[in-house]
Amino acid sequence: MRLVQFQTGSDGPRIGLEEKDGGNVIDLNAFDPSLPRRMREFLEEGDAALAVARRAQESGQHILPRSQVTLLAPISNPGKVICVGLNYADHCREQNVNIPEEPIIFSKFPSSITGPYDDIIHPAESNEVDWEVELAFVIGKKGKHIKESAAMDHVVGFMVADDVTARDWQMKRNGNQWLLGKTFDTFCPLGPAIVTKDSVTELTALSLSDPHKLGIRCKVNGELVQDSNTNQMIFKTQALVVWVSRFVTLFPGDVFLTGTPPGIGAFRKPPIFLKRGDVVQCEIDQLGALRNKVV
Repeated sequence: MRLVQFQTGSDGPRIGLEEKDGGNVIDLNAFDPSLPRRMREFLEEGDAALAVARRAQESGQHILPRSQVTLLAPISNPGKVICVGLNYADHCREQNVNIPEEPIIFSKFPSSITGPYDDIIHPAESNEVDWEVELAFVIGKKGKHIKESAAMDHVVGFMVADDVTARDWQMKRNGNQWLLGKTFDTFCPLGPAIVTKDSVTELTALSLSDPHKLGIRCKVNGELVQDSNTNQMIFKTQALVVWVSRFVTLFPGDVFLTGTPPGIGAFRKPPIFLKRGDVVQCEIDQLGALRNKVV
């Protein structure tokens, strides 16, 4: 299933299912008005809410034409946005740094989240705004000290993310702490959907329960700038769930961004940074694509 948050007009967020990537949307709140209207609260209801979504998918009812729907970020109010640095082997080689022995964890504030087609606001405070396409996953079940064998039980699905970064604030200011450079408003486009891990692709019949063989790309103004595969991830989904749950309790709706492949602007020669008017497209096979204009 492809879980989405959407709105029609000014009616506020609703929960839906994309019939396919870019397709029409099944209105889950119309199918069952007792369902929450926001994704975090929907996920907190666990398997019962997902079972309703499957019944709605099978019913063929309450289908809205895509032209009538505005997709929002699939989840807009997570308790945590957990990010991983230096998590692609080819990105480490790009920087000539050693592969980390343990996951490097940082965060973005939830207020940085924006939708899959919304604008990225270029802050006046930065001259070095950069792109980072990333595989994201979403927690669907509460847990602490989770074992690797049970880690995927706590993941509901996957989506595309862009870890937009102000490199000057990440690398040159604020004591080289990453948070401020990572968390300006609109610096976390997500979507277009949470693709549940039990989904089966039409093309390959491979389950997304192993999402570590997916092409991952970023284009700026149509030019390919990042092109890799999630098989380059050093710490896979299960390892990240295990590691982070050692320190904090994970809750439904928590979002993980799992790192970026090579090709970011900061390491180009000379460096290239985003400017107002640029269009950034981040895409991952089977999951879809973000398309955001910098303003």
